[in-house]
Amino acid sequence: MSSPAATERGIPSLALVLAVLGVVYGDIGTSPLYAMRAAASHFEEGGVESWEILGLLSLIIWSLILTVTVKYVFFILRADNRGEGGILALMALAQRSVANERLRWAIVLIGIAGACLFFGDGIITPAISVLSAVEGLKVVSPHLEKAVLPISVVILLALFLVQYRGTAKMGAIFGPICAAWFLVLGLLGLWEVLHNPGVLAAISPHWAITFCLHYQLMAFIAFGSVVLAVTGAEALYADMGHFGRRPIRWAWLVIVLPALVLNYLGQGALLLRDPAALENPFFLLAPEWFRLPLVFLATAATIIASQAMISGAYTIARQCVQLGFLPRLVVRHTSDTEEGQIYMPQVNFALLIGVLILVVTFRDSERLAAAYGIAVTGTFVCTSCLAMVVFHRKFGWPLLGVLGVFLPLLALDLAFFLSNVLKIPDGGYVPLVLGVVLFTIMLTWHRGRELLFARIRQDGLPLKSFIARLPQSRTVRVPGTAVFMTSQAEFLPGALLHNLKHNKVLHERVLFLTVTNEDVPQVGADRRRAVEELAPNIHRIALRYGFQESPNIPRELEALAELGIPYEPMQTSYFLGRETVVAAAVPKMSRWRQWLFVVLSRNSLSATEFFRIPSDRVVELGVKVAI
Repeated sequence: MSSPAATERGIPSLALVLAVLGVVYGDIGTSPLYAMRAAASHFEEGGVESWEILGLLSLIIWSLILTVTVKYVFFILRADNRGEGGILALMALAQRSVANERLRWAIVLIGIAGACLFFGDGIITPAISVLSAVEGLKVVSPHLEKAVLPISVVILLALFLVQYRGTAKMGAIFGPICAAWFLVLGLLGLWEVLHNPGVLAAISPHWAITFCLHYQLMAFIAFGSVVLAVTGAEALYADMGHFGRRPIRWAWLVIVLPALVLNYLGQGALLLRDPAALENPFFLLAPEWFRLPLVFLATAATIIASQAMISGAYTIARQCVQLGFLPRLVVRHTSDTEEGQIYMPQVNFALLIGVLILVVTFRDSERLAAAYGIAVTGTFVCTSCLAMVVFHRKFGWPLLGVLGVFLPLLALDLAFFLSNVLKIPDGGYVPLVLGVVLFTIMLTWHRGRELLFARIRQDGLPLKSFIARLPQSRTVRVPGTAVFMTSQAEFLPGALLHNLKHNKVLHERVLFLTVTNEDVPQVGADRRRAVEELAPNIHRIALRYGFQESPNIPRELEALAELGIPYEPMQTSYFLGRETVVAAAVPKMSRWRQWLFVVLSRNSLSATEFFRIPSDRVVELGVKVAI
């Protein structure tokens, strides 16, 4: 697969466009399964009139145009953080563009809130997508209704169990299937539109405006279902780092948008001809002989829909780890050439458990639709707010220009979000509860690390003082290299103090190593390492990584040979400090947050594995830190 950077030049390859279809557009591509039915169901009592169908169709079509095409494809995709997308990449851009500390912290809170809501959406998407597809069996034969739930569970289990193969392989497998899906969507809709071309009037925004003015409150309620047509737009942005901006735009404008619009128009034409088709307008679009094959194709497409959110969740989770909002998690690279191709088993397992709980609890897609929407619309709002800061401060757009473009889009996002707030009693609480839990975890981890580092600095010995006293000391020097990893570059690592206290020796070559994460996706080779000689054979080394990179300490130490610092793997020992957090006399965090921080610390991936250090070369020394 081509790298994202290469895709920004010229027309993207067919293989890359197919991979984009298979990973990025699965979620939004399966919305015709349930969006039109859910929106029209608000008005089914007494029969849905022709002008109501045209109004709902117009709302759906213009939501696709304004929210996805204008907001995300034309504008938000421009806001890439060195090729990387997603709300946390946007948050990092916004942070760098402002100097006020309070405003920077407000931007962080918005970004983290959006990321937490994204995870909530990532759990609901696989559940509702697969259920809605398998429910097509009920249209084929009512006797198959009891098989819907167990088949859905089996499909979801299989999907999550193959994630270790990586998004590149998944895209290669799913791409052609998804291309066939969009072709079928377009053809089914086109066939019905040709039989009732009057439905094309819904393309005019006149019908959407008329519908809203007539129904007012009911139209506002219907917005909560109309938004189902645009869920998946945030995954489009989050997956930009996997494929690049250009193939995502091409796939949307040339394939996905036309197919979706045609299918929604076809469903509308069918309802104009036969209002009883509201039972399941998508599957009833197909001739009877094609409905069972369509169930199989739809099931495959909904598996793809789930993939879009899963790969996006991996991206967001790794960014949270590297930015210091989550403990260290396992990140496995599934491609030798693409940095963005990753698999995170802990995230995958958490998503699987959440999805299975939702499927077993709600049992059908109509009930689950009540829980869907609030998470993704909340993320929409957060994205719009951050985009206004970035386009004004970072890109230099005049304030009036930013307001003229983004205020109407933000107003639409708020309308979608507030209409979904009405769903909270019927299941909308699910993503909100999950979002609040994740938000609490992230802020607790971030705050706990701040207090931990502050205590280390307060109790620590300045490194320069130790170096100044070293020539007068009688410390025995032994052969080999000692690497002391420390988060505080200016202070002596606690592991060294404990080593001197217990072993009373110091290696002949000492490296003080600090790893820092910057709010950019990747750090260039020219800025990766900073080396400072503190004394003969004693060096301080700073390694910098972006939030889309995984540290590899031994590889970086090998590269120090070009600077005259020899590295012999079998003669090198790594000394790590393992902090045990205890309550201070005057604690700076409440007891429950301290407990949560300790639990997160204990379950964090070990530094040995995270930094890819050979486990047989590591010495860990414990120290108690009061916060």
